[in-house]
Amino acid sequence: MSQNNAPLGITLMIATTIVFATQDGISQHLAREYNVLMIVMIRYWFFAAFVITIASRAKGGLRKAVRTEQPKLQIFRGVLLAAEICIAVQGFVYLGLIESHAVFACYPLLIAALSGPVLGEAVGWRRWAAIGVGFIGMLIILQPGTGVFSPYALIPLASALMFALYGLLTRFVARKDSAATSFFWTGISGVVVMTLVGAMFWEPMVGRDWIWMGLLCLTGAGGHFLLIKTYEVAEASAVQPFAYLQLVWASSIGFLLFAENLRWNVAIGALLIVLAGIFTLLRERAKAKRLRLAPKARA
Repeated sequence: MSQNNAPLGITLMIATTIVFATQDGISQHLAREYNVLMIVMIRYWFFAAFVITIASRAKGGLRKAVRTEQPKLQIFRGVLLAAEICIAVQGFVYLGLIESHAVFACYPLLIAALSGPVLGEAVGWRRWAAIGVGFIGMLIILQPGTGVFSPYALIPLASALMFALYGLLTRFVARKDSAATSFFWTGISGVVVMTLVGAMFWEPMVGRDWIWMGLLCLTGAGGHFLLIKTYEVAEASAVQPFAYLQLVWASSIGFLLFAENLRWNVAIGALLIVLAGIFTLLRERAKAKRLRLAPKARA
């Protein structure tokens, strides 16, 4: 399928953000009652089955998907993402969806800031300025040095940093491995480590919560399926800014279903972070476009 249908890609990305926000709401509900490690473990069982199914149906099958020249780095990526999910869900319990997502929204800025030392990419002054604006937004949310500062706010910040590193490593391994290979190792590495750790925290779950657990697994697989389809039909640069809508949907769930409050500093800080992040994404899109046109200009 050609990657030029931006309207369809945007529609799929919006649907993806709704599904992932729903997943976060269910995660918060379950994590209030059960150990986070057990919840993420069960979620990964279903996710691993989904990954294996996708890989087996792709061209070359599982044999091609498992083949990599950088297995240690792929395993580290998978373990890093699993740990990030555990930390993010714990953040939902302590802070709620609104504040957790407001802080987590800084991860594209962290990717931009770290792309230089990790990937060797050049970061221009405009993107550094945007990163600075996002940092100001972060300070407005966290309010360090004041009596209202909560150390729990560092949890989603740690989650954002881990997810940014995961994203950078994904771009790094993509130099040698296909997206299918990275996706396969993400699921398999995650399910192994979560099973080893999560099994130690197993506890009985009541019947109705197994229904929620099933919905959590379905939204996880469904969200990733929609995301795959999104990038199949449209360029990432065209749809990525719409990923910020997950902040809107998750905040709505937190406000309507969990009676969370939207404090003024969180709203202002999140707005600055989102605007800075969108600007950064647009700059990356413009840079990629210039690189594509450069060979034609020389020709």
